[in-house]
Amino acid sequence: MIKKIIISACLLFSIVIFAQEGTSSPYSIYGIGDVRFKGTADIQSMAGIAVEQDSIHINLGNPASFSNLKLTTFATGFTYATKKLKEGTETASTRRTTLDYLAVGLPIGKLGVGFGLIPYSSVGYKIENFSTDSDPYNRRFSGSGGMNKAFVGFGYKIAPSLSIGADANYNFGKIETSSIEIINGVSSGTRELNEANLSGVNFNIGAMYQAKINKKLNFFSSVNYTIESDLTSKNTRNIATVLYNSDFEVSSVDLLDEQSGERVLRLPSKLSVGAGIGESRKWLLGGQVVMGSIGDLNNSYNTTSNVSYEKSIKYSLGGYYIPSYNSFTSYAKRIVLRAGLQFEQTGLVVDSESINDMGVTFGLGFPIQGTFSNINLGFDLGKRGTTNSGLVQENYMNFRVGFSFNDKWFEKRKFN
Repeated sequence: MIKKIIISACLLFSIVIFAQEGTSSPYSIYGIGDVRFKGTADIQSMAGIAVEQDSIHINLGNPASFSNLKLTTFATGFTYATKKLKEGTETASTRRTTLDYLAVGLPIGKLGVGFGLIPYSSVGYKIENFSTDSDPYNRRFSGSGGMNKAFVGFGYKIAPSLSIGADANYNFGKIETSSIEIINGVSSGTRELNEANLSGVNFNIGAMYQAKINKKLNFFSSVNYTIESDLTSKNTRNIATVLYNSDFEVSSVDLLDEQSGERVLRLPSKLSVGAGIGESRKWLLGGQVVMGSIGDLNNSYNTTSNVSYEKSIKYSLGGYYIPSYNSFTSYAKRIVLRAGLQFEQTGLVVDSESINDMGVTFGLGFPIQGTFSNINLGFDLGKRGTTNSGLVQENYMNFRVGFSFNDKWFEKRKFN
């Protein structure tokens, strides 16, 4: 059954990943866009805490976790995101539904293998600046696309309490941006189109350790390091005069200039360190810090004097509680309750203002009767950015659903 699900999902995912608009944020104009992927639905419901050596959920934040899987695991997730943008007294609302990840984990004794596809970052914005007495130009800016990751990794259990792992990511994608400038009362204007085709490889290494504190309590820990790497961007720029209709839609184009070139961006390194205590299959409370270097994500089409980058850092606190994971009399007692708090300094600085993100997360995990599979629901509530210096504050609500299907593969038949 799980094989049919995987094949169907892969076909759907390959179509949707290139068609979806994953964000609706003006801040996605910078760098490679918004970094959307923060983990699977169950992990995001705990603000990203992923320190326990889980046997039925795939942890995409640390490849060492693959060695702890007991069953072949297929995971996929979706998000319905609503956002309210605020700039001074002006407000606007947006909605997006996105496919977030597809991953497969295979246990092979002490070795675990994982592979999959992740829409890692997204560009999605539409901005209009209208003419004033001092500036006669109307301007419209838009962007779409993003970067995806195809990954393969392994985890190996070198001792009952210690696992190590590594994975390789092939990064690829395309970002398209457009800007149109016209003067009031004039039926023609200028348009600039930019296209950046991204490609590159980066690597993660990780380890997970757990130890007994006493008969019931366990100590859990996780460390993961993403190595700084190059990302090649092949750029083209097209400048033209355009005619437009009353709906501001371009009706004809007269090409003025076309340029192409190549730029090497630098993806930042990241170090994630987490620890927690808890009772296995009962409760967990943990904390995590993720620190990132500055990198170099300025491209030829989005470099501006009022934007810079700084080191990023994210603090998370979260956990889960299960009333009774093996209750035969009450399904409700087997439902997993999750929650978390998070604060992130994203590393983006606009007009000397650091763009920060803070929020709370909640979630529920529903076991599927008669199997080890489960459905995970999550909810995020938070805000990003600020209205200081004329910037935009984003108040968001995200609703998530994740599926984790588990089955036995490679099992030798006793009877033919």
